[in-house]
Amino acid sequence: MYPTINDVHIWAESLEEIHHLLRPRFARAEPRERAMAYLRGLLSTTQRKNGWQLAELAGEATPDGMQRLLSTAQWDADAVRDDLQQYVMAHLHDPQAVLVIDATGFLKKGTKSAGVAPQYSGTAGRLANSQIGVFLAYATPEGPALIDRALYLPHAWVDDPARCREAGIPQPYRHHTKQVLALAMLDHAYANGVTAGWMTADSLYGGDFKVRQWLEAHQQAFVVAVLRNQRIGLSGKAELVAARWPEEVWQRLSAGEGSQGPRGFDWAWMPMSWRDAPHGWQHWLLARRSLTDPTDLAYFFVFAPTPVTLAQVVQVAGTRWQVEEAFELAKQHVGLDEYEVRHWDGWYRHITFAMLALAFLTVIKVAAQKRGTIGSKRTPKHSSR
Repeated sequence: MYPTINDVHIWAESLEEIHHLLRPRFARAEPRERAMAYLRGLLSTTQRKNGWQLAELAGEATPDGMQRLLSTAQWDADAVRDDLQQYVMAHLHDPQAVLVIDATGFLKKGTKSAGVAPQYSGTAGRLANSQIGVFLAYATPEGPALIDRALYLPHAWVDDPARCREAGIPQPYRHHTKQVLALAMLDHAYANGVTAGWMTADSLYGGDFKVRQWLEAHQQAFVVAVLRNQRIGLSGKAELVAARWPEEVWQRLSAGEGSQGPRGFDWAWMPMSWRDAPHGWQHWLLARRSLTDPTDLAYFFVFAPTPVTLAQVVQVAGTRWQVEEAFELAKQHVGLDEYEVRHWDGWYRHITFAMLALAFLTVIKVAAQKRGTIGSKRTPKHSSR
């Protein structure tokens, strides 16, 4: 369906809400209005969303003002991040929501951009000169929002203080693994009032004991991937444990809709009854088997309140794909990867604006769906904590 005149008015009012949200973060009117112009540029349909194009859309002759906004203007990107989280909770909070941790790469030339290095980039699918951002997503049945971000710094950067100072990286800066960055984002989101029914992540984070320990301590239900050689108590590795399961425990279930239709797999799980858990909670080992290649298996640890069904945890496991959708939407529509900044602050400021723009688009889409002016396509339900 086409948007109605009423939709256009509602979108304008929604953008005014963002303006009101940002107002306390800028002491001066000039950077505040330029921040709104920057956001409107990210939300526009212009093909490119770099400094020149955003300045042109704002009626400015040069990109100098936009560059100052990202570099020397006085405002706190982390405070805006906190506002973004509150905005998402106000408009998109859902007891079915799933927190998702994942990383994405930003391909870059040269050696000056903060954190850039030859490193594996999922965006390129190979080792490439890139920056890596770790993100926290809030996935709802209507769509995802990115609610926090952290720029990963390889050892080559942390071990070179002069290079860090040139890129504006706060000093002293210790090396933090991607898992440590993820834990810091989870901890902050939790303290800032972000709540979700579940959390999921790939094996880089799910295989980390400290990440699982934090989730269990906060009684946050999770379905996280682990490697096939993950130890399962005294029973052996995950792949050996699952290999002993009888065929009748496997069930064919969809993990949600994909671009080619339902994501069907065979699934099975068994409780890990020897693992200590709070009253009313349980640990499981979950396995996923390809329908086309029975030797292709993936493994997950599950921690959830009982009762819970296999179909419910399968839906949570499938929600991890929503963060890939969020990255794709943010890069295609709000310029997540189209920044031209080298410094630490500039990266965080642009990325924060892009996340806010993506959240705004999700909010107005959900509002339009509720009014019936845009078709809605919900994913199957799963349990909440």
